[in-house]
Amino acid sequence: MKTFLIFLGILISVSAYAQKRPYDTIPNMPEHYWVRMENFKRESLLPGKIVFVGNSITEGGNWKKLLKDSTIINRGISGDNTFGLLARANEIIKLKPSKLFVLIGTNDLSKNIPDEAIIENIFNFISKVKSASPGTKIFVHSILPVNETVEKFPRQFNNGSHILIINDQLSRYAERMRYTYVDLYGKFLDKQGRLDPVLTFDGLHLNGAGYQRWVEVLKTLKYL
Repeated sequence: MKTFLIFLGILISVSAYAQKRPYDTIPNMPEHYWVRMENFKRESLLPGKIVFVGNSITEGGNWKKLLKDSTIINRGISGDNTFGLLARANEIIKLKPSKLFVLIGTNDLSKNIPDEAIIENIFNFISKVKSASPGTKIFVHSILPVNETVEKFPRQFNNGSHILIINDQLSRYAERMRYTYVDLYGKFLDKQGRLDPVLTFDGLHLNGAGYQRWVEVLKTLKYL
């Protein structure tokens, strides 16, 4: 009961802002989103496996190879945001993951979606998964840093201050909402406080070394 009241309080605080949203809450998702969703429907998978969910940063990881586990399920979709993630919560729930690793939010920021709405969507997603699949251990990653000095960096993603605000909130409410917060942000910084160029090919997405760093963090923390 206490946990429910805490969560209700969180939702009330963010929903007060949500009632005055000056933006489209059902964005026009790219075609790739729907193609991926159709492919997911055709897959025959056993429940109870490890699932990674998120946007292009998650989709770009060859998790089966990285973790040497052919049962790992990749539910990353390039271009996805927190609205898209929330809309496909039921597809994730059907998998009844033993562990669910979530990384989402950077595409919302590129479209100037307010921090409060991003946090609300993530919390609602977590709540839905916990309610329908209580045995799932949920790991919510911080949004990764970016590096606008890297060649070909997409300028609309230069949202460093907002990333810090959202990460702070994700960290702050982890215990209350019973998920594990994973601080990738601090593990991916260079000496200038930007995404280490050794770990990225465009200042936003990860290269092979970046994915290896991600896996190292999860294994060091004994989350895998």
